[in-house]
Amino acid sequence: MTATLGTLGPATGTTRRPAPAPLTPQVSLDPAAVRHNVRTLQAHTHAALMAVVKADGFGLGAAALARAALDAGAQRLGVATLAEARALRAAGVRVPLLCWLWHADDVVALAAAVRSGVEVAVADLAHLAAVCAFAPGARVHLHLDTGLGRDGAEPERWDALVAAARSAELAGRVHVVGVMGHLAEGARPDAASTRHALALMTSAVARAEAVGLRPRWRHLAATAATLHVPAAHGDVVRVGAGLVGIDPAGGGLLRPAGTLRTPILTVRAVRAGTGVGYGHTWVAAHDTRLGLLPLGYADGLPATAPGVADVLVGRRRRPLVATCMDMAVVDLGAPDPRAPGVEQEAVVWGPGDHGEPTPRDWAGWAAVLEHQVLTGLGTRVRRVSSGAR
Repeated sequence: MTATLGTLGPATGTTRRPAPAPLTPQVSLDPAAVRHNVRTLQAHTHAALMAVVKADGFGLGAAALARAALDAGAQRLGVATLAEARALRAAGVRVPLLCWLWHADDVVALAAAVRSGVEVAVADLAHLAAVCAFAPGARVHLHLDTGLGRDGAEPERWDALVAAARSAELAGRVHVVGVMGHLAEGARPDAASTRHALALMTSAVARAEAVGLRPRWRHLAATAATLHVPAAHGDVVRVGAGLVGIDPAGGGLLRPAGTLRTPILTVRAVRAGTGVGYGHTWVAAHDTRLGLLPLGYADGLPATAPGVADVLVGRRRRPLVATCMDMAVVDLGAPDPRAPGVEQEAVVWGPGDHGEPTPRDWAGWAAVLEHQVLTGLGTRVRRVSSGAR
C-alpha cells in the first residue's frame, strides 16, 4: 500500500512506499502493436519484409522485436553490426539475417557470423577480400551508395566490385545473393535524390547481371519508402523504425509499440520557494509535492526536458521539473481525489491510449528524432514484454 501525505504541516517530509520488485524503470514491448505495424507495412508492398532490429530492437529488445515481427509474417531480419547478429543467434533466432556495418579487419567475428548463417553486405574490394579469405562460402549483398555519401560502393567503383565478386563466386568463395542501397529522402517519391537513387539501382543490378551475377534480393526501401515510394520496393523492403511505430512521414498508420514506466520512489511535501536540482533551475511557486523517479539522462531521459515535458501519474499529466544523471523530479501537485494513492508509478511515454505522452511528444520536447527517444534508453532500463510487470 502506498503511504499518502496529509496537509503540509510545519515541517516537510518524505514518504517512502513499499512496492513490489523490481524498483527499476522498464520499457515494455507490445507484440500486438508490432504485428499491426508489420501487417500494415506488408499491405503496402508485394515485396518480402526484412525486419530490421538493430540498436537492440530500437531500444525495445532485439530478440523480442524479431520474434513479434516474424510471427506477423516478416521473412528475414536485418541488423547493423556483427555483434547484434551474434546476439540474435545466441538468443536462438535462426531465420535469414543480414548484417551491413562491419570492419574488414574484424575477421574473427566475421567468420563466426558466417558460420552461423549470417549474410553480410560487401561495400568495397577490401570487404570482399576479407570474406573470401576468412569466411568462404558467405552469402553476400553487394552494397551500392545510392546517394547518402556514407556506406556502400561509390557508383564509379561498382563495375570493379561486381567483376571481382563474380570472379570470387566462380571460384566458390562467395554467393552473391543481393544488391542493396538506401534512400536519402524515402518519404518523397518525386524528390530528385529519389529518382537518382532509383536510376542508380536499376543500372547497378543490370551491370551485376551483365557479368553473370544473379542476385535474388534487390532492396532499397526502408520504412518511409515502403509506405510512400512503391517504385523502390524491389524484392524485399527493410523495415526498422516502422516496426515500433515510427513513420518518418507522420502518416498515422502505425502504432507505437513501447511503453516506458518508472516507479516513483518517494513523494516529498515541500514549501513554496523550495529549489530543486543543481543550480535550483526550478523553484516551487507554491506548496506542492514532488515525486522522485529513478530515471535520468544516463537512462535516456533528455537533460533538456525539464520545464517542457511531463509524465502520466494516475490519470493526470504531471510536469517534469528536474533531471540529473540518475534521477528526475516530477511536480505531483495536490493529491488527485479521483485516484487516491496512485503515486506509485509514472508512465514516461507510450502509445498515448491512456493520455500518456508519446515518443513523438518527447521528440518534440527534446528537439530530437523519435528514433533517439527509443534508442537512447540506457542499459539500466529493464526490457520486458507486454504483460510482464
